[in-house]
Amino acid sequence: MAIEVTRTYVGSIQNHQQVCDGLDSLGDSASKIWNVARWTADRVWDEIGKIPDEGPLKSYMKNQSCWKDLNAQSSQKVIEELSDAFQSWFDLRHKDDKANPPGYRKHGDTRPRSTVTFKADGFKHDPENNRVRLSKGSNLKESWSDFILCEYQSRPDVDLTEVNKVQNVRVVWNGDEWKLHFVCKVSLETNDSAGDEVAGIDFGIKNIATVAFPNEYVLYPGNSLKQDKHYFTRAEYDTEGENGPSEKAKWARRKLVNRETHFYHTLADAIITECVERDVGTLAVSWPEDVRESDWGKTGNKKLHTWAFDRIYQYLAYKGEIRGVEVLKENEWDTSKTCSTCGDGTKSNRVERGLYVCSSCGLVGNADCNGAENMRQKITPSPHGEDRSNGCVAQPSVHLFDRESGTFRTREQVVS
Repeated sequence: MAIEVTRTYVGSIQNHQQVCDGLDSLGDSASKIWNVARWTADRVWDEIGKIPDEGPLKSYMKNQSCWKDLNAQSSQKVIEELSDAFQSWFDLRHKDDKANPPGYRKHGDTRPRSTVTFKADGFKHDPENNRVRLSKGSNLKESWSDFILCEYQSRPDVDLTEVNKVQNVRVVWNGDEWKLHFVCKVSLETNDSAGDEVAGIDFGIKNIATVAFPNEYVLYPGNSLKQDKHYFTRAEYDTEGENGPSEKAKWARRKLVNRETHFYHTLADAIITECVERDVGTLAVSWPEDVRESDWGKTGNKKLHTWAFDRIYQYLAYKGEIRGVEVLKENEWDTSKTCSTCGDGTKSNRVERGLYVCSSCGLVGNADCNGAENMRQKITPSPHGEDRSNGCVAQPSVHLFDRESGTFRTREQVVS
């Protein structure tokens, strides 16, 4: 069976020297539209105490000269991004009253190069010849037919002639050069169900994921992710300049984002691969309903809002769909304090973060494993007689992220 999914493919611009100035002007214009819209939102906010909605802000901006620096749909996309940024701030400030609203795009006295998105009528793609034509706004055109023609090269394993549809093209400045991001609809062949077994997964902050397979528990710690955040965040703050982030600070941010993305993709791949190899056709994922609405204090809220459980779920879902593993959201309510053996829900059973001791049946084990097993039993109430002894719950396997190979391996393989 085939399914249609969205994929983003990155292309290197081969004629970068010829088109760089034109792309710079577009990136500068996108920043200018953002700044004017941000200034306008600020004035409205001061006047009526409310941020203007996306629709009225677009209507107002259409009368500003900078609007016509870009293709109309590209200008609209900038306003949509600003609106999304304000919405994220609204959501965050309920937990952190010191959270800052979206700022202006400025670096000293200059504007940075912003990403420019070209929707259907803003680009013309020629995949046979690896070229894409990007529209300019009327203000930047030297003639009515003026445009930017980029020649690109994608990865050897990517053939854009085979995609169903290129939805949009983004021009992204990575700090050193411009890149093309093609957002495409792609048909993928999916496997039949991987098997009849069921597994449960518990998300956490220390152990990013704990999986209860039919015959084993596996921990996936986030040690390397924590180390990366510490190192690159320190590099960012140490090089922050008076006029905003330095080039090294921007580099540190990009590097951290890239490493996090790779980590989460690799984690999802590793879990789905284990499911396939263990004949698991259903994976029950702990879903913390309304967790972001809770107040965990200043430090707790900061960790909570960087917790990527929803992102990991999305990766698991689409990777699982392709390989025949059904990934289901299940409310994790009470799974951390309920005994997976006898069902005792005494809160004090969870002695500390990593230890679970049942006051009724005497189960002693890893608390995350107990939670993952409870998730598994939401789909399979009867464990079918598998070994769920104290030893099994207390001594799970540990799969660590190996920087050298960029994959997850057992603790023994990484140490050796």
